[in-house]
Amino acid sequence: MSIVALTSDTLVASPGAGQIEYNGQFYGTDSNASRAQMQRLVLATAQASTSGTSIDFTSIPSWVKRITVMFSGVSTNGTSGILIQLGVSGTPETTGYNGFSGMVFNTSNTTRGISATTGFPLYMQAATSIHGGAIVITAMGSNIWTAQGTTSNTDSSAGAFSAGAKTLAGTLNMVRITTVNGTDTFDAGSINILYEG
Repeated sequence: MSIVALTSDTLVASPGAGQIEYNGQFYGTDSNASRAQMQRLVLATAQASTSGTSIDFTSIPSWVKRITVMFSGVSTNGTSGILIQLGVSGTPETTGYNGFSGMVFNTSNTTRGISATTGFPLYMQAATSIHGGAIVITAMGSNIWTAQGTTSNTDSSAGAFSAGAKTLAGTLNMVRITTVNGTDTFDAGSINILYEG
């Protein structure tokens, strides 16, 4: 059995081969003593989705390559649909998305859906719809981000899926969860994100 001991939280100037360092993030070094950041998972603080028209997660580090947006019992007071937007420099970008969300009903085997250019949508069947699940947003390179995921809808005995892509003007540092029309308000549940490098 091996044990790794972290004796310092300061990065050394010339790391040795195979060395592991810690400075708020984990780094590993190869045989050429070249430093590379190791993947880590960071769970943000969950926010109640019980009021307001938008929920922001800010200060996302520049090294992040994947973000999971998680919904638990989330509902709004309308049928406009939930919308995920990505932001640069603390401001969400509201155009240029290629997003679609559909819903499959297990009782009637029918489908319905919406598309959006203002964000990644999540179809809302009714004001009483309650969503639980996750949408994963992944970096593709050159500030291109893709989205895909599914949620359950306890109100309609259905499942909703969402997918899309967006090229940002710069480095992502925030995620906003709002509604397609921007006026429907959240009235139940909680939302959180998990990000990783």
